[in-house]
Amino acid sequence: MIPSLRFFIAGCLPVLFPVLVFAQEAGGDAGRIRGVIPTIDKLYKDYAGRNHYPGMVYGIVADGKLVYSNAVGMSNLEKKIPAGAEADFRIASMSKSFTTVAILQLRDAGKLSLDDPAAMYVPELKGQKGPASDAPVITIRNLLTHSAGFPEDNPWGDRQLAATNEELMAMVREGLSFSNSPGMYYEYSNLGFTLLGYIVGKVSGLSYERYITENVLKPLGMTHTYWEYADVPANQLAHGYRWLNGSWVEQPMLHDGAYGAMGGMITTMEDFAKYTAWQLAAWPSRDGSDESVLKRSSRREMQQPWMFNNLNSTFSYNGVDVCPMVSMYAYGIRWSKDCKGRTMLGHTGGLPGFGSNWMILPDYGIGVICFANLTYAGASGINMQVLDSVITLAHLKARAVPVSAILAQRQKEVVALLPDFNGAKESGIFAVNFWQDYFVDSLRQEAGALYGRVGKIVRVGELHAENNLRCWFLLEGEKGDLEVRFTLTPEHSPKIQEYHIRPAGGRNRL
Repeated sequence: MIPSLRFFIAGCLPVLFPVLVFAQEAGGDAGRIRGVIPTIDKLYKDYAGRNHYPGMVYGIVADGKLVYSNAVGMSNLEKKIPAGAEADFRIASMSKSFTTVAILQLRDAGKLSLDDPAAMYVPELKGQKGPASDAPVITIRNLLTHSAGFPEDNPWGDRQLAATNEELMAMVREGLSFSNSPGMYYEYSNLGFTLLGYIVGKVSGLSYERYITENVLKPLGMTHTYWEYADVPANQLAHGYRWLNGSWVEQPMLHDGAYGAMGGMITTMEDFAKYTAWQLAAWPSRDGSDESVLKRSSRREMQQPWMFNNLNSTFSYNGVDVCPMVSMYAYGIRWSKDCKGRTMLGHTGGLPGFGSNWMILPDYGIGVICFANLTYAGASGINMQVLDSVITLAHLKARAVPVSAILAQRQKEVVALLPDFNGAKESGIFAVNFWQDYFVDSLRQEAGALYGRVGKIVRVGELHAENNLRCWFLLEGEKGDLEVRFTLTPEHSPKIQEYHIRPAGGRNRL
């Protein structure tokens, strides 16, 4: 648990009771983030105030840990308990990715396939294919990607948490209604993830709660995470509220049941930050030991875009500059990419009394988390704005792709041949297609002219890998720079199949 410093300001509104947490040793990105903390605090505090949030907890994950957390307001208005990193909030649909982890663990163990018909594990689904005779059967993958053909069911599903498995199966046996044939469209389905929780139980022999607790939560050190609100220590449990007629009205909490697999988890900022860091740690693909909870490759798989969701052509971080964004659904996680080329992953959560969101940028290795105790409290928009502000103001850079040994080798070999290309055909570093697509005389003439304009090459710049077999680098001359790019083949000994040289931007004075 990160030490916290509590500030109590008598006579102020609840949103002015912050709890401050900052990692004591901050280096790397965490050190740069420290400088923008006032901006982060103001963004969240203003947002909570404008939207009448009784309490809000937020945190920043970087360098593999929770580097900053703060809070405004109260987790319990009646007892005047300030919100903080140790408070347990119900996180609603943020629970869905934990059910996904359980499914992928069972898949990796060979106990199920994502393309299995769901009816193999839920016989009550047999014969229920959709609204048309040509509809395919529902697969586990359909359930994971909200493409089973079930209707969007947030208002209804949010009131079902406490339903039993028996009640769930009785409803399925009676027959389900479909909005679309399976596999055609994305449509958000809490029922679909409830059925995934049921499948976890059928395949593992344990309830989904016990399975996830034993195989996900405990190994990750999430020791203050619960399914049943009655199990949470009273002073740690955040109470949920609705803003009604100018005041907060407490909302009753539902007990744990079959639908908890889609939205019943209760957790703290400190615990969920461990999960967030673990999801970030799946990147990049690399050699070395792999965690036992779920393979890095399976975590990256659940973070991939699988089902188109939305194109927001008018999205804006600041309300002024338009930055279009496309969104898709992965497995229990939302995937988005904005006009700046940033990939964002995460999920929102909303229930009567609560609203939340977590969001990570794998290319940057950072994430943000926000919990609030107001009905359907919006948290995704403010999290996006905070991420954009942190990256911009802290001058964070995307993680560099590791340079493979073969790229480094080919760079040295290309540089040795420039600008004359003497012995290039005999060098053995070019693919069979190269001398059909390029001609030595033309290559020599092009490179010679560019070398003549930039003057003597004084430095070969850093190699920038786009992947293991494609890269670019600068040749720094006395009067300007040249950019060299090449792509290698898929052969055992990769060779250069494509090559380009051109004046570089920035320092050129050509």
